[in-house]
Amino acid sequence: MKKVTKIMPNTTASSEKPKLRVAAYCRVSTDTDGQLESLETQIKHYESFIRANSEWEYAGIYYDEGISGTKTEKRRELLRMIADCENGNIDFIVTKSISRFARNTTDCLELVRKLQNLGIFIFFEKENINTGKMENELMLSILSGLAENESVSIAENNKWSVRRRFQNGTYKISSPPYGYDSVDGKLVVNKEEAEVVRFIFSEILSGKGCGKVAKELNLRDLKGKKGGRWKSSTIRGMAYNEKYIGNALFQKTYTDEHFNHRRINGEKEQYLIQNHHEPIISREDFEAAQAVIAQRAREKGIEKREGQSQNRYPFSGKIICGNCGGTFKRRVHANGRHRIAWCCTTHLADIAECPVKYIPDSALEVAFVTMMNKLIFGHQTVLRPLLVSLRGITFDSSLKSIGELDKKLEDNTEQRKVLVGLLTKGYLEPAVYNKGNNELLQEAERIQRQKESLLRFMNSDSRSLSEVSAILQYATKAAMLKDFDGELFTRFVERIHVYSRTEIGFELKCGITLKERLVI
Repeated sequence: MKKVTKIMPNTTASSEKPKLRVAAYCRVSTDTDGQLESLETQIKHYESFIRANSEWEYAGIYYDEGISGTKTEKRRELLRMIADCENGNIDFIVTKSISRFARNTTDCLELVRKLQNLGIFIFFEKENINTGKMENELMLSILSGLAENESVSIAENNKWSVRRRFQNGTYKISSPPYGYDSVDGKLVVNKEEAEVVRFIFSEILSGKGCGKVAKELNLRDLKGKKGGRWKSSTIRGMAYNEKYIGNALFQKTYTDEHFNHRRINGEKEQYLIQNHHEPIISREDFEAAQAVIAQRAREKGIEKREGQSQNRYPFSGKIICGNCGGTFKRRVHANGRHRIAWCCTTHLADIAECPVKYIPDSALEVAFVTMMNKLIFGHQTVLRPLLVSLRGITFDSSLKSIGELDKKLEDNTEQRKVLVGLLTKGYLEPAVYNKGNNELLQEAERIQRQKESLLRFMNSDSRSLSEVSAILQYATKAAMLKDFDGELFTRFVERIHVYSRTEIGFELKCGITLKERLVI
């Protein structure tokens, strides 16, 4: 007789669920003592909160100190947490509130969607929202929008407070310039650093350039304010810093509505307080140093252009190293076959960082002449087809697509109005309305992004069209070049890419890049 043995299932193994790996995110927007204490409290709270749950496994605390929540790209710990999520190290995230996570509606929704696609959800403790249990994003959109408005309101209040302190002269400088220390909100001369400041001004007054002064300080192994190396731009900035004569000019910069930092050039009011603190440099030496710098600039033909670097030569600031991404600097060799050459600034600072050697000025000029002559000779086969193609794309397909998108946006708006009407009359349940309205809002957002993308594309193409038309018009009538023309180079070339010591690429303003061989 056959013997049958019943094998019972192993309920122990199947009943044990893997623990959820939970991380927390914390942030404070300033690095004051009070805020840092708040951050420390948040960290302790979430560590104990996660460890207290038997179904959770502690996956770490991510926190940003003294960082504004308005821009995600500046919050390194948040970005590190997202990277760990993508690497499969986190299953769930807890955070204090939406405003701690993001004060920008777009960023908040993008991060939530990105994490949802990875199967990772967020619990906002203050709002009691779990993104894994949300039926739609409408409530999250509203709350994150309120957080963004709160951020703008706080920023405006802070700006008003700072302006008031500017006006009545009670503003305390928290970040003193090199040569000063901040003691109880007042600038006090740092005797050791003050000697270096006096040395800098004396060197400028002796006729030395800012670059040579910086080099001398680095050779002496003197460290800057934050322990970094001295640069010519640092020396030039010190020569124009009014604090060294005891004055204080407030509101040199401002933050625009998009939270971008900008320097004031007369568009906003400023506040100058004279005899604000003890000077290090006399007014006569201060003004004389600026006069010396200005005179050197005039002698070398440097013209300061707003928003641009000080360019003296056609190639200045336009040669980009293909190896390290640095710019090339003009050098004059004391002897040798190539007296004037262009060198990568990274190579000049450290050969080990960039091995690309110098390129003779004459070789660049010859390459440009060759490239332009090729365009003049073959403009019918290179430039004209490009012009025809750009015209077709810009004025036909793109305009038609934008019209279609506008029609879709109108239809979307009408559909949302219908939903509101049905909800008002009681024909729709709130949950059904929220779901439908949220879907329409997402669709409208997607359509709007497509429209903005096409408009940017059209604007870009319009500029390209204008540039292609200009260079084609020139090439049609021009004779072959015999010598280098700096004005012509500046007119048509955006930059030069150095791929090697024997090959470069001319990136034209019309959008195309043409490679040329170098003869050295």
